[in-house]
Amino acid sequence: MSIKHTFKATVNWNINEGQSTLNPRTFSRNHEVLIDSKATPLQVSAAKPFRGDDALYNPEDLLLSALTSCHMMSYLYVCAQNNIEVLSYTDHAEGDLEVNASGSGSFKTVRLKPVVTIKDVNQRELALRLHIEANSLCFIANSCNFPIAHKALILVK
Repeated sequence: MSIKHTFKATVNWNINEGQSTLNPRTFSRNHEVLIDSKATPLQVSAAKPFRGDDALYNPEDLLLSALTSCHMMSYLYVCAQNNIEVLSYTDHAEGDLEVNASGSGSFKTVRLKPVVTIKDVNQRELALRLHIEANSLCFIANSCNFPIAHKALILVK
C-alpha cells in the first residue's frame, strides 16, 4: 500500500513595461515561487547562461539543493537506525547540465560529496556504506533519471 502526498507551488510572473515575449532574448525571467503553507516566497530567475539574474535562485540550483538536502535527511535517518551519532554534515554537491543544439537539455550526472563527522571511530565503515541505503530511500533521488554519484568522506571527532 502506498500513501499519496500532494505538494503545491504557485509561480507568478509578469512582463516588465517595455518588454515583449515575442523576442525570447529580451524579457525578464525573474519570477516568484510561493510554496503552499510557506510564508516567504522564493525569488527565482533563469540561470545566468539562459539570460537570468545570477543573484537569484534558478531551477537548476533548486533541483541540486533538493537532491542534496533529501540525501542528507535520508542519511541522518539511516544513521539513527544504526545508532551512529552524526556530529556534522556538509555537502558540496555538483551537477552537470548539458544543453543540445535545439536548446533542450538535461542533467547528465550529479556528484554528492558529503563530509560527515561522527562520534565513534568503530562506525566509520558502516557510516560510509549507509550512503547507499540513504540514496535508495531519498524521494528526490528516486525521482531522477540521471546517475547520482556519492563521494563521501567520514571524519571522527
